[in-house]
Amino acid sequence: MKFKDFEHILSYSRIQRYVDACNGDTRKAMTLYRLNLHLSQEMFTIVSCFEVALRNAIDKNMIINFGNEWLKDAQLADGIFDNKKCYKTKNIIRYAYNKAVKQKSYSHEGLLSDMDFGVWKYMFAPNEYSAIGRTLLKIFPNKPTSSATMQYNNKYVFNELDKINKMRNRIAHHEPICFEQGVPVISTYNVFQQYQRIQTLFSWMNIDARALLYGLDHVQSVCNEINNL
Repeated sequence: MKFKDFEHILSYSRIQRYVDACNGDTRKAMTLYRLNLHLSQEMFTIVSCFEVALRNAIDKNMIINFGNEWLKDAQLADGIFDNKKCYKTKNIIRYAYNKAVKQKSYSHEGLLSDMDFGVWKYMFAPNEYSAIGRTLLKIFPNKPTSSATMQYNNKYVFNELDKINKMRNRIAHHEPICFEQGVPVISTYNVFQQYQRIQTLFSWMNIDARALLYGLDHVQSVCNEINNL
């Protein structure tokens, strides 16, 4: 495809960042755009597997403490999230639950799958973490022991998940992940940081990421393609 047609379809403002990063080389810019899409696909696969693993680990912990219908019950009157400090989480769950009831399709598994990554991240925020009994760090049996200088607590986990969530949202909104933050300079440093962060959290959950992602994980090779462009 000619660059003018490529730019016309995808818009000048979107493509110009790639052109600037490639010093005006339009053919290289089109290659970079395609490689960014490839990297986004690869990372979204990794994030998706991690999100499901995290969700399921949280669910198992919560079932032990609050019963098989804990998520539905959490948004009811006197439920664990029925307080002013957790109202956003409660309202997200309530909206999804009411929608499922209206469609006569409610199931616990279905309600779980309707929650986005942000809900699971906020399970480690101070208010939600306290509301559910401060037990969720148990899903990370291999987590390092905290020290006087480094606290591997719920706040730490929240911040780690927040960084992964921000990258997930960039991919979901078709934003590039192949640049330095805020400038059109080719770099996969940030995305590889999130990749390594996910690997670390998998290991804390006692999950063999290499086995789980066998045949799916090509992040490093695509990063190399971009960096060598």
